[in-house]
Amino acid sequence: MKVLMVIPALGNIYGGPTKIVLELAESVAKLGKSVDIIATNANGSTNLDVPLNQWIKKDSYRVQYFPYVNLLDYKFTWSMTNWLFKNVSNYDIVHTNAIFSYPVLAAHWACKFRKVPYIATPHGMMEPWALAYKAWKKKLYFTFLEKPLLQKANALQMTASTEARHINLLDLKIPLVFVPNGINSTDFDSLPNPDIFYQEFPETRNKNLIIFLGRIDPKKGLDLLAPAFAKVNQKFPETHLIIAGQDNIGFLPTAERYFVDAQCRNAVTFTGMLTGTIKYAALAAANIYVSPSYSEGFSMSVLEGMAAGLPCVITTGCNFPEAGEAKVASVIDINADEIANVLIQLLQEPIQAEKMGDRARQFILENYTWERVGSKLISSYQTILNN
Repeated sequence: MKVLMVIPALGNIYGGPTKIVLELAESVAKLGKSVDIIATNANGSTNLDVPLNQWIKKDSYRVQYFPYVNLLDYKFTWSMTNWLFKNVSNYDIVHTNAIFSYPVLAAHWACKFRKVPYIATPHGMMEPWALAYKAWKKKLYFTFLEKPLLQKANALQMTASTEARHINLLDLKIPLVFVPNGINSTDFDSLPNPDIFYQEFPETRNKNLIIFLGRIDPKKGLDLLAPAFAKVNQKFPETHLIIAGQDNIGFLPTAERYFVDAQCRNAVTFTGMLTGTIKYAALAAANIYVSPSYSEGFSMSVLEGMAAGLPCVITTGCNFPEAGEAKVASVIDINADEIANVLIQLLQEPIQAEKMGDRARQFILENYTWERVGSKLISSYQTILNN
């Protein structure tokens, strides 16, 4: 089976989708399938320093980058379009990632023209909050360009069980398959010494650390976390909040202002994006994980927080009701008071909090590893090809 994965961009600044596609490619390739990825060389306001229009060999798959012109955030790329129409018929199936981006649209056009089956993954971009953000532009694009081509897809991949309900509201007559995201279990076999994190951010040493991992973005709910944490910090002055994530849209000053206005900025550290050893050291140092999001597809960082054995507080916007049903995380309404109350309860009951973290780790390692996800995705591909 030859698989082509298409994503608008693979820069680290785009967070979860980049990591997800690279991990999916590796997990599918390790199960004996041929996998190629194509993307533009976009990386926020800059470009990746990579060779263009040629294959770059990775351990188990290949990547090719194309130049683009950024017009209304849609990343127009003639060279990728031309390549797709010439080469897409060399693949058994095409897997596109994201919507509201020209490279994905071009892939769908090419697949339709060359009669190649394709599966699309929106990565949370069809959630109600996401559709309401810059709504007029998205409505026009979706109605006249995106929707007609999605209707021709062989399947739409849902990464969260709750996504299906929202997709149905868009009147898309298309088969849905549920394949969640995952984690590399080996990354959590033994977390690094938390002192690696303390040395970089000494103000966090000897504190009860609450960690947020994610992009600095309006949908992440930092406007809710600020008053919630202020309430927590007033009751537990030894608490300290870590905001770990990149700012690719210039939202950081606004996010910082939330905590200034809530009068708790001195107990908050904005670390910027953390990757590799220092990210896992931050998870090792933390006592609680929190995700106050208004909207997610299926958050990688939630899985990482749980796999690290942390008691996790997540909103219903994180689209992970299974965690609440299994009692391995606190799943709450999107509300600052509820966030504060649950954080306070976990701090008041550290033994119960630790037990929740232990259950969470076991739950993720048993159900949400990339090995399991890759196998399930290949089954979905095969079903499409058989039909």
